[in-house]
Amino acid sequence: MNAILLDGNSLTIEQVAQVAVRNNPVGLTPKAVRAIKASRRLIDSWVEKEAVIYGVTTGFGEFSNVKISREDIEALQQNLVVSHAAGTGDPLPPEIVRAMMVLRANALAKGYSGVRLETVQTLVKFLNHGITPVIPSQGSVGSSGDLVQLAHLVLTMMGKGKVLYQNEVMDANLALRKTDLQPVRLMAKEGLALINGTQMMTGYAAIAIHETKILAKHADIAAALSIDALKGADRSYDERIHRLRPYPGQISVASNIRKLMKGSEIRESHLHHHDKIQDAYSLRCIPQVHGASHDAIDYIYNIVAVEINAATDNPLIFSKEKDYLEGGNFHGQPIALAMDFLGIALAELANISERRIERMVNGSLSGLPRFLIKKGGLHSGLMVAQYTAASLVSENKVLAHPASVDSIPTSANQEDHNSMGSISAQKAWRILHNVQQVIAIEMMVACQGIDFHRPMKCGKGTEAAYRTIRRHIEHLEHDRVIYDDIQTSLSLLRSGVVLQAVEKSIGKLQ
Repeated sequence: MNAILLDGNSLTIEQVAQVAVRNNPVGLTPKAVRAIKASRRLIDSWVEKEAVIYGVTTGFGEFSNVKISREDIEALQQNLVVSHAAGTGDPLPPEIVRAMMVLRANALAKGYSGVRLETVQTLVKFLNHGITPVIPSQGSVGSSGDLVQLAHLVLTMMGKGKVLYQNEVMDANLALRKTDLQPVRLMAKEGLALINGTQMMTGYAAIAIHETKILAKHADIAAALSIDALKGADRSYDERIHRLRPYPGQISVASNIRKLMKGSEIRESHLHHHDKIQDAYSLRCIPQVHGASHDAIDYIYNIVAVEINAATDNPLIFSKEKDYLEGGNFHGQPIALAMDFLGIALAELANISERRIERMVNGSLSGLPRFLIKKGGLHSGLMVAQYTAASLVSENKVLAHPASVDSIPTSANQEDHNSMGSISAQKAWRILHNVQQVIAIEMMVACQGIDFHRPMKCGKGTEAAYRTIRRHIEHLEHDRVIYDDIQTSLSLLRSGVVLQAVEKSIGKLQ
């Protein structure tokens, strides 16, 4: 596996996922090494001259007016990290921590932070040795960056706190000894440079948007399966309709549905029946609803792509000009808004999916056996699968309330507007996993509905999805533990097996 080389400017969301989820190794480009060294030389020269620079020779936040003596500069940085490691709550998922680490290393690789090369290299070595800090999930207000979580990360680089190494939680110092690594001794500016940034919320954002892009295609597949199960019409997806309201997402989704359903024998069987003029909105408006979420996802993807290559600490060091500037690139507002938007866009995919699930299990709406079971009454069939989807959708409605509209001042009102982006990101993460489960339920339920139309086949794309799911989940003839079927369907979704089968059959979905 080739190392992903960090230069601070060209990291992609897909590469973040490769490092965070697949443990791809990382390194630094020669250009990044030169940039890091240049900014560090400038910091050293200012310390030598005892220049008054925020966070380098002064305290932090409300203490920015306190000058720190040269002999106390190292203690200042150590104290900063120790005092800010004040998080609480359950540990962050390991993949989010690894995303944080590669994003922080990439930001430092830009060469605007003034850290030593060996400090960045320690962070890289943590990633490559599989040392994952154990970081509490709560405590960030998302404006001086994710100070608390990044402080817990840096704490482990100093040989303090806990890490996950070789599937075992242990003292960081023990993991360092096992891998022949030395604890970092933070020098001037380094503590501040390491903890000032948006890397926790952006770590969530990068992995969430990567998974969401895949989930959106599964939502279209599930919807197309439901159309076949419900003997829906296909005129609503005609390209001529969508050219007249040319949102890119709407056009793409309509195209996906047409490709998935092309050649459906089920559709052909009722093509000329006029007993149902129009389908319900949850079928007829799939391009409009899914499409709006697709457009939102593309917008969010572009925001995250910018943030993962941004310099987000303070002050920033401009080595060519031999200058520094104090600013607010650590403020999480862009990601906070994007993650709130992502939560809403995802929740809508689940909302309309649950309505299709309800139509399929409701015999008075579907024309199928009630709850999709032959001997209803003796057997409950998929009755409670819809309950579960409804529960997840209801939870999403609470979680989708935006966190970014709130702000609580901190640091004696010096930091008087905070983004709450960490909360936006964690809510979006929970919504994402809820929606994956709803879409998995829809795929499973739709296949049960399609069973009652056999031997007629679905469209070329939906048939590929149906056959893949049926290889792993049998037709429900008698009641059994539905939990197991839901988990299997969810595994098929998360692994991408269904999407791979579909795209192998009909080409890439948009």
